Amino acid sequence: MCVMHLCMNWDAISFDWNQARAFLATAEEGSLSGAARVLHTTQPTVGRQVSALEAALGVALFERVGRGLALTPSGAEVLEEVRAMGDTAARVSLVAAGRNDTVAGKVAISVSDMMAIHVMPDILGALAKAEPELEIELIVTNDISDLLRREADIAVRHMAPTEPELIGRELTGSKARFYASEGFVQRHGNPRTMADAQDMPFIGFGPPEDMARELGLRGINLPAGSGRLYSKTIFAAWQMVCAGLGIGIMADDIAARSSGIVPVLAEEEVMPVDLWIVTHRELRHSRRIRLVWETLLERLGG
Repeated sequence: MCVMHLCMNWDAISFDWNQARAFLATAEEGSLSGAARVLHTTQPTVGRQVSALEAALGVALFERVGRGLALTPSGAEVLEEVRAMGDTAARVSLVAAGRNDTVAGKVAISVSDMMAIHVMPDILGALAKAEPELEIELIVTNDISDLLRREADIAVRHMAPTEPELIGRELTGSKARFYASEGFVQRHGNPRTMADAQDMPFIGFGPPEDMARELGLRGINLPAGSGRLYSKTIFAAWQMVCAGLGIGIMADDIAARSSGIVPVLAEEEVMPVDLWIVTHRELRHSRRIRLVWETLLERLGG
């Protein structure tokens, strides 16, 4: 016999977690294809799971709007509950992973595209040689991975964690400054101040207004209208700099790996580059997480 408020009506639960997970991913990604991508499955599979959930619940969760999907009122209500289910599932996964005492298994590391290209190959090679049973997924993103929802196990990012559930260690930082290609400097000259660069193009790692605002906080004022070329993919923006299309900002240690690049705007502020390694507190006891964490600290200067 169970206490009344703890009794579960098992017959009322007519759907499974995979269906709810497919619905949650579709709602958050905005499309079946986006959900399939993050769930590492196919679009038809996600579509079938969402349809099965609708049939089990007896309500329509999405409606077609042009080429996209929009939540119905019922879907919006269900989403809040399913999101809570997702948060609980993530916590269960964290607790279990944190108690795992084997090295064999998967660790997901989230890093920026430039770090993935220039820094991580040597580190991954060392890990693969030392622990061949370790499986590493390298998640390449310039956004902040949500470690609370297990988008990654460990993240290397440019900011300290603010959530109390996360722990972080600051790594040895670098310095960033303005760079341009040798060809650009031959054509335009090497400006020493922003006043010298009034008519020169700048390459941004995002919309011009965002770059201007961030640099403005550091006391650096970009020439008006100078940032017409930009990309949120840092690698793509840096390739524009290397191709001589304009002036860009880069960490010194990364810029040193690119040939034909020279520093410019020598009288402007040199900017510190903060670097942190972050994970969830529940994972700190996991043997394989700890192994990867300590390797990253050693190799990145923690």
